[in-house]
Amino acid sequence: MSASVTLFTDRSSFETAWKPVLESLGLGVSTARPEQLPERLERDSAIVVDAAAGVYDEDELLAHLGLARAVGAMPAVMLPPNDAMSSVDDLVDDLCVGLVARSADDVPRVSAVLARRAGARRSRRFEYLTVSPRGGELLAILADGSAMLVPRPAHPSDDRSDVASITLTDDAHRAALELVSGAQFELAADDIVVRVTGAATNGAHATGSSNGAVVAVAVNGGGLGEIDGQRLGARIRALRLAAGLTQAELARRTGIHRPNIARVEAGRHTPSLETLARLAAAIGVPTTRVLTGD
Repeated sequence: MSASVTLFTDRSSFETAWKPVLESLGLGVSTARPEQLPERLERDSAIVVDAAAGVYDEDELLAHLGLARAVGAMPAVMLPPNDAMSSVDDLVDDLCVGLVARSADDVPRVSAVLARRAGARRSRRFEYLTVSPRGGELLAILADGSAMLVPRPAHPSDDRSDVASITLTDDAHRAALELVSGAQFELAADDIVVRVTGAATNGAHATGSSNGAVVAVAVNGGGLGEIDGQRLGARIRALRLAAGLTQAELARRTGIHRPNIARVEAGRHTPSLETLARLAAAIGVPTTRVLTGD
């Protein structure tokens, strides 16, 4: 059964713009009125919100998108033209993790990312697994854009010695780790997610166990805590320039509004780990290089 997306709109033109594109990507599409959104939300459900619908002002839009993230849904949004909601633009981008369309030209890009993430949530896969820059834990970035911290020992066979190698299976559902000591074990993306989401109650940091592992998940959309925002922003700017990219091109590649990228580079906003991973991928460097400079 294919993944599905619900369009929340009261305009037929919105459905006409989105439905054929989503269906061409193999997604099932249904439509509901915006006021039905609270009762239709489910964990891992994919939705597209029409911010130009009659029921939305800035407060209502943030409340509905925030509710979607709080219950574990995957929201995308199409903003009205002429920057009508520019005062909440950065919050909308964080809540939707870049799944923001600002014109009809953005519909194919947002639809493609939504299809990839919706499919990934039906079968969790590792996008990236490494030793965390701060040590003592593993950093996992999944194909749906979520990021998790796995404190060590991550498995009964984990003796906490240095990691010699990490190899993902062909389908990226599992990762095989070999330690300098010779110890070996596997971590399954699906097991980690099930334990973490089962323990999480209010969107805060949560812990659970799987075969002796203790797992923590970073708050979706949350900032990076103690990271120095000025230093992080300067590092992102330097890496972007080294890659020969303008802010406009980086915005096009990531779907993050250019003024928001400017705020990050200026150190005025610390992005979520998910947003940081998207920036790093678009620049062409590992996320750890953006975090540590190594």
